[in-house]
Amino acid sequence: MISLQHIEEAQQRMKNVVHKTPLEFSQTFSRLSNNRVYMKLENLQKTGSFKVRGSYNKIISLSKEEKRRGVIAASAGNHAQGVAYSSSMIGIPCTIVMPKGAPLSKIQATQSYGANVILHGDVFDESLEYARKLQQETGATFVHPFDDPTVIAGQGTIGLELFDQLDHIDAVVCPVGGGGLLAGLAIAMKQKKPTIRIYGVESAACASTTAAKQYNQPVMITPSNTIADGIAVKRIGDLTFSYIQKYVDDIVCVEETDISRTMLYLLERNKLLVEGSAACSLAALLYKKIPLEGKNIVAILSGGNVDVTLISRIIERGLVESGRFVTFSTVISDKPGQLNKLLRIISDLEANVMSIDHQRMGTNVLPGQAEIRFSLETKNREHIDQIQHVLIESGYTIHRLD
Repeated sequence: MISLQHIEEAQQRMKNVVHKTPLEFSQTFSRLSNNRVYMKLENLQKTGSFKVRGSYNKIISLSKEEKRRGVIAASAGNHAQGVAYSSSMIGIPCTIVMPKGAPLSKIQATQSYGANVILHGDVFDESLEYARKLQQETGATFVHPFDDPTVIAGQGTIGLELFDQLDHIDAVVCPVGGGGLLAGLAIAMKQKKPTIRIYGVESAACASTTAAKQYNQPVMITPSNTIADGIAVKRIGDLTFSYIQKYVDDIVCVEETDISRTMLYLLERNKLLVEGSAACSLAALLYKKIPLEGKNIVAILSGGNVDVTLISRIIERGLVESGRFVTFSTVISDKPGQLNKLLRIISDLEANVMSIDHQRMGTNVLPGQAEIRFSLETKNREHIDQIQHVLIESGYTIHRLD
């Protein structure tokens, strides 16, 4: 059994190794959720996520002989970097097996900590199987990303920090994938203060914990694609689920649009870059998935390792959903001055043209006509409706393409 003492011992081991990350109050998100919202910024942790806590506690606890043989792990993201960093701090050999399609930035980040990165398999499950095979051949210690008592105890140190940082906490909201973070946090906080409410949040596209609660045991699910890839785990751990059943008050799900909007909110309002899995906890508060009001609530922002290519898509999607970006198409007469007439109307309505495409060929374009596709920066949804209404009143047939 993992006890509060195990978590306190883990905290002592990782002093001066991991950051005591900030706890930041947000006036904006407090107002939007009708609570007093504090954010635990694990996105500012070393390696960019909470994972280093559990991996360091696991690796520092190994015997001399186990350290000599080194460690091995399978991961395409945060766990890989946490294990690699922890191994470099202790000075032991480390091998990480990653899928062939893993983002180059994550491969390079893992290698920068001194790990031997092996690319094997097209999906994570194939990488995991190969890592297990290598572990048997080499005798290295396999560092599980979540279903390990020492790893869970390491993640639970976040709960101890929260008690040091905030005098009164009514509830904590935490992302859940494999369950190591949620289980460790719940053990620490419930054993110190049983009246605290603990909520786990997962993407509705990969709700393995919800499925486990339904069947009263971990089950394998078939997930859909999710922006919260850090918690896209097909089956929650057996050990973690047992602690979640005991200590966690409820599990809720958030939709993909809620997650992406929250990522954009955090970037724009608080200048915080977080990954999709980290945004889930705050999304659950903003979109009323948790029935609390007027409470002191901590949202765990578990990591900030976002692919650069994904950031632009998140921003674009968020702008569209909030009514600040729209794409229209229309057909005009292919004569001098007609395009200028259209753009003058848009200018008078105070919209900013971001791009424009002029096509004279197409199934909807007759000889002597041109199809115009134009993307606009707008103020809100009402502004978009106004632009569309005025253009229609001016004789244009308008199609929205978003």
